[in-house]
Amino acid sequence: MVEKSVEVLTPEPEEPGLSRRGDAGPVTDTGTGLAEVLADVIGVEQVSPDSHFFDDLGANSLVMAQFCARVRKRDDLPSVSMKDIYQHPTLGRLATALADAAPSPAAAPVPEGVPVLEASEVAIPAGTLRYVLCGVAQLLIFLGYSFVAGLIAVRGYEWVAEGTGPVDLYVRSAVFGSAGLLAMCVFPIAAKWILIGRWKPREFPVWGLTYLRFWTVKALIHANPMVFFSGNPIFVLYLRALGARIGKGVTILTHSVPVCTDLLTIGSGTVIRKDAFLLCYRAHAGRIQTGRITIGQDAFIGEKTVLDIDTSMGDGSQLGHTSALYSGQSVPSGERWHGSPAQPTQIDYVRVEPTACGTWRRVGYGLTTVLQTFLLYMPLTIGIAYAVLTRLPVVGTMLAPGPADLTSAGIYVHALLVSAVFFFGAVVLGMAVLYTVPRLLNLVVEPDKVYPLYGLHYSVHRTIARMTNVKFFAWLFGDSSYIVHYLRGLGYDLCRVEQTGSNFGSELQHESPYLSTIGSGTMIADGLSILNADYSSTSFRVSRTSIGAHNFLGNNIAYPAGARTGENCLLATKVMIPLDGEVREGVGLLGSPCFEIPRSVERDSRFDHFRTGDELRRNLSAKNRYNIRSMTGFLFLRWLYVFLLTVIGLVTVDLYGIFGPVAIALYLATALAFSALYYVVVERCIAAFRALRPQLCSIYEPYFWWHERLWKVPDEYLEIFNGTPFKNVIWRLLGVRIGRRVFDDGCYLTERTLTTIGDDCTLNAGSKIQCHSQEDGTFKSDYSSLGTGCTLGVGAHVHYGVTMGDGAVLAPDSFLMKGEEVPARARWGGNPAVEEISTANPPVSALTRLSVTGGPGA
Repeated sequence: MVEKSVEVLTPEPEEPGLSRRGDAGPVTDTGTGLAEVLADVIGVEQVSPDSHFFDDLGANSLVMAQFCARVRKRDDLPSVSMKDIYQHPTLGRLATALADAAPSPAAAPVPEGVPVLEASEVAIPAGTLRYVLCGVAQLLIFLGYSFVAGLIAVRGYEWVAEGTGPVDLYVRSAVFGSAGLLAMCVFPIAAKWILIGRWKPREFPVWGLTYLRFWTVKALIHANPMVFFSGNPIFVLYLRALGARIGKGVTILTHSVPVCTDLLTIGSGTVIRKDAFLLCYRAHAGRIQTGRITIGQDAFIGEKTVLDIDTSMGDGSQLGHTSALYSGQSVPSGERWHGSPAQPTQIDYVRVEPTACGTWRRVGYGLTTVLQTFLLYMPLTIGIAYAVLTRLPVVGTMLAPGPADLTSAGIYVHALLVSAVFFFGAVVLGMAVLYTVPRLLNLVVEPDKVYPLYGLHYSVHRTIARMTNVKFFAWLFGDSSYIVHYLRGLGYDLCRVEQTGSNFGSELQHESPYLSTIGSGTMIADGLSILNADYSSTSFRVSRTSIGAHNFLGNNIAYPAGARTGENCLLATKVMIPLDGEVREGVGLLGSPCFEIPRSVERDSRFDHFRTGDELRRNLSAKNRYNIRSMTGFLFLRWLYVFLLTVIGLVTVDLYGIFGPVAIALYLATALAFSALYYVVVERCIAAFRALRPQLCSIYEPYFWWHERLWKVPDEYLEIFNGTPFKNVIWRLLGVRIGRRVFDDGCYLTERTLTTIGDDCTLNAGSKIQCHSQEDGTFKSDYSSLGTGCTLGVGAHVHYGVTMGDGAVLAPDSFLMKGEEVPARARWGGNPAVEEISTANPPVSALTRLSVTGGPGA
């Protein structure tokens, strides 16, 4: 059992709203019970019914989450959620609302015809032997695929090398490159039809033979180069070849490729934006469940959305940004829904007029892409590889007959020179290209002008987005003062910068940096996606997206053009940004759909003295020096990684003369294992092989700077291990306290040593356990723990200080707020998450039931 460090609020006697000498308390039984719990949580004798939780008592969301958890443990009190706390911020108002919503605390009413959820299914352990055998089989499949790929690559290189003259070399490079790319695209399609046939709705346990076939097809589909053609009509043809039923004129921008494609139906004229999940499967309680997703004609699916299995959308329907459809939900034709889980809205998310964009335009665009790839990109790539392999003296020596002397210092000197020139040359050249080419291309696309899809302007817009969203540079400069200069160089309008040293995190994406404005004094955490483009099924338009001054944006936010937020706002993690109503200023926003919360509380001002005057200048200067060392270390460690891979590659070239294509397969496997072990060692060395401890500190304290350094350690290598036992081995090496037979299909853990995951847990794609928060200039972290057999849905987000009991389930796209305690075998869902009562309706608390049942205030 992990000992949790929880910050406890202890107000002073003179604070307003507290009573120690017999102030009148709530008179109802519900009010009395709530007052007892709250007084115990904050450590006083009595609490006035008129005391504001945040303004008078100085509580914060973590303290009130403890209050909600304790209330839920009382059988004589109705359930209370954090949303209830924010909407009714005094005991008197909360007790009255609860009394109106649930006259009988022991049995809150449930709408007629709605099935009540039974306790969540408990994961049945698969057995360690089956778990290990599945991992061995997955390794053998990877080695076999690597051997075949290596054999083809070597034979193709030898054929290209036989060419004479530039023209012959170009033709051979084009033929081999095109044939190789085509084979890589077709092979996953063939494998799917051979191993699976047609996908059908069913479920099966993980780590078995059926799962092994499922994983093989999934891995091949995700490794297919066709993923890079999302947003192109060719991508639609690829999904059709995999069995998806897709109509004419469909635009799919998401990189998340559906796996069980035969269960996916998309009507003509539909638009699916990037970062949307529609996988047609989910993992639940140690089992894979496949199900249908049906989308009608002319539908629209927004950014950062999740469609669970067994969901549907009618013709002309819309699902807004930062939203989710839970299993069993259906959006009727012509209706617009948003939220997590989705509910009706009047907002129109298709905000651009249609234009003429016929079939021939799409065909022409697809053919042009194919010709560019086959006749330009592939010959250029293979030609560069050929030049490197034939011009490097060390490679020529090792390819000569007879074994090369691997103990010679010359090999390592050559590897040193090659890796240094390649790595640092790529960094310098990349920065030069990044700051020039996109600016020239941007002259072609006019803001606020409607263009048809699949033309010159569309190509230029997508090229700008790809070139300016290079993750390497964001990771290099992020979480430091220097990210400001980097973003300005890209084209951001940052107004008058109020430097904090942490204005932006290291994960940031946009659709046009030249139309992105960030107000003065605004701080942004990781995961912001700035939406500068609006799409219909035939057209697109780029517009300026402006974020107001003195805002703080939490993690994982999609911020669209036309957002109705102004200055001095706190935009919480995974919040849905409003597109209607008055402009919100001086408030906090939480949830999807969003609702107002306090912008800040008194307790958050304890570190304000660090933010002004001489104290700020001294601390900022010290942080800048520390960040320069972190950035230098980041570059050195990346280059060292390239250098060591180069040495391994040269050794492989030497071994090729002995083992042939087997050496190539061994190189791929060795490079993969080396990458994982290398960055594991790097991260543990930075942490001095010690576990993190819960913290509450200013961003100007040295601990936080060190913590930021840990975030710079790359972790892209983890993705290839998704769905295999090897992912758990790596988590364990990184310090995660993880149990046996955990199924991890793509979860991300920000603070590994603060995370505990029990046996037989199920973690879905896109889920995240984040054991920290950074609000304005304050950093907080704490333990989060998942009990045995827990399930995190697709895209679910767990915050710090959270405990999930054995067998608990968090629904897709849910946000489990800091400090929450989920009882064993409970099912929670929503943003913010509350206890669910129905699979077919949104999750509800006692107050939410009020509007569903048509009681007072409905």
